[in-house]
Amino acid sequence: MNFIDILIGSAFLLFLGALLATLIVIISKKLAVEKNAQLEEIRNHLSGANCGACGFAGCDAFAEALYNKKITINDCPITSKQKKDEINIILGLSGENSQKSEKTYAIVHCNGGNACRDKFDYHGYGDCKTAELIAGGRKACYTGCLGQGTCVDKCPNYAIEVNDKGYSQVYREYCTSCGLCITNCPKSIIKRIRASAKVYCACSNHDKGKEVSSVCKNGCIACGICAKNCPEKAITIIDNLPVFDYDKCSGCGICVKKCPTHCIKEIDKIN
Repeated sequence: MNFIDILIGSAFLLFLGALLATLIVIISKKLAVEKNAQLEEIRNHLSGANCGACGFAGCDAFAEALYNKKITINDCPITSKQKKDEINIILGLSGENSQKSEKTYAIVHCNGGNACRDKFDYHGYGDCKTAELIAGGRKACYTGCLGQGTCVDKCPNYAIEVNDKGYSQVYREYCTSCGLCITNCPKSIIKRIRASAKVYCACSNHDKGKEVSSVCKNGCIACGICAKNCPEKAITIIDNLPVFDYDKCSGCGICVKKCPTHCIKEIDKIN
């Protein structure tokens, strides 16, 4: 191979490399996801601790849910009040419509327990995290409370227990909303709820009604009866579960009475 052949080969490789680099730049610009400035601003105002105490995997996931109005800023226990107020302004919730700081406590979004079908008999030792290592736990519902008491062990205030129905429940008078039960629940079914809330949905399964009823008698079947009968229009069915607008909810209890599977509960009567 002579010098000219080597020179031609090198030139060809340089040309090919330059062409590929150009194509990569063009394709990356075409496929680039346009950033949402408001979402970015919300994220930058959060604490950035990524502690998971809000029930989300991290601040990015929390910011997205906040931007989509699935939660309120009060669901974050770490961000300072000043930053929360600034986020409210970003969301257009300043003045009379701002989300005022309010006391919260933990609540378990499941009432399956003994009413939820078991996939197998579990006789092993350990808590919920240990039990979940075996095929996601014994419960046929993928979000079903395992009832092994991880939350009970982690609560420093003895504010939570596994009741005789087989699922965990929180005693509000002892809960300080520290978030330890939330971050340690392997099913992520314990969330914070504002202290003024009157009702809640005791189910976390996002499947369709037929699939839910096949594994649990107490699960939400997304029938929408609660939303249709709410006089305040405070309930919206999102991803097969009712979402409550507590600013509108009057606590009339109609949704509780109408729910065919009794998974909507009055908070004052759950203990």
